[in-house]
Amino acid sequence: MTTIDPHSPVPKYFQLRAILLDLIESAELPVDAPIPSERELCVRYELSRMTVRQGVDQLVSEGRLYRVPGKGTFVARPKIEMPLRLVSFTEDMLSRGLRPGAIDLDRRTVPADARLARIFEIEPGTEIHVIERLRTADGEPMALERAHILASLAPDLLDRRLADRSLYGVLEAVYGLVFDAGDQTIDAGLADATDARHLLIPRGSAVLHLQRRSYTGGACAELGVSTYRADRYQIHTALGNPPAHQP
Repeated sequence: MTTIDPHSPVPKYFQLRAILLDLIESAELPVDAPIPSERELCVRYELSRMTVRQGVDQLVSEGRLYRVPGKGTFVARPKIEMPLRLVSFTEDMLSRGLRPGAIDLDRRTVPADARLARIFEIEPGTEIHVIERLRTADGEPMALERAHILASLAPDLLDRRLADRSLYGVLEAVYGLVFDAGDQTIDAGLADATDARHLLIPRGSAVLHLQRRSYTGGACAELGVSTYRADRYQIHTALGNPPAHQP
């Protein structure tokens, strides 16, 4: 679609959205390139300013465009597909050609409360290491990770340097701890003041909350509770149609 069809049942603002999206996905408008001004879009597609603004607003809310006050509207970087497999943040970023980073925020050892005891299937009061880190890609904040690890499996973990290192890599190299299975739950949420400050996003911005349990030898050894920027991540999964049952 390169023109606006005034007779189409599709709203004009949504037709404009499709035109701009095609320009973005075909790389005619590359990342960080400015899009035409509202005035230009109005003239080019014979649209009202309100209609143009509605179409552009739609792409801004979807994270495909971003605004810079006083300068204009620009093409945002494409979102990263969230891995739906057991892989570390470091591995995932390296596989995408991005430089992973990790900034220590807090580390402590706590007695397991009833909830953690239930998740790990351990006695309440059992010691658990909690490590909070800000994860970055090419220096940009991407996610907050809060890892809970059974202290008995990695006794001196909190004494080790973890900044800009893969936690899974340290667990494997130092303690021989390899995760062979896991499960993950993803929920939508809004960034609170603390998370927003670390992730450099406005308070109340959309985020993805992840809870992942990692297992070794059938036992839960790690609980990861993470907050990811929804403007930088999307979820993609392949779908199949199971064959019809043959009597």
